[in-house]
Amino acid sequence: MLSLSDSQKIGMGLTGFGVFFLFFGMLLFFDKALMAMGNLLFIAGLAFVVGLEKTFRFFFQKKKMKATAFFLGGILLVLIGWPLVGVLLEMCGLYMLFRGLLPVAVGVARRVPVLGTALNMPLIRGFMDRLGDGNTMV
Repeated sequence: MLSLSDSQKIGMGLTGFGVFFLFFGMLLFFDKALMAMGNLLFIAGLAFVVGLEKTFRFFFQKKKMKATAFFLGGILLVLIGWPLVGVLLEMCGLYMLFRGLLPVAVGVARRVPVLGTALNMPLIRGFMDRLGDGNTMV
């Protein structure tokens, strides 16, 4: 079992609440207040879990500046009251930030018993191959 420090436990809670508020805000037709709160809690939770320095280093690498600009720009748009455009920008930024992790995640998901069967169905397999660049090496 993982041993978490107190600040990491707080960060997990903040991140969980952030994801909940983001999801609930989307369910309520992109409610800007819930989505803004979700974004702030998610970022604060991430900083608590990973640490401020590692979070800063991850987002502000030279090769990830465009993705970070999209992600933070999306958060800014949600905060100023354009939640739909902001969420789309955030999703593009998150995809660009974690693009290198997707092939590994798809490969691991294909090895899960029930999920792997679903992901290997013909229509879904083609989409997952394009999403994960066809690389199933874990």
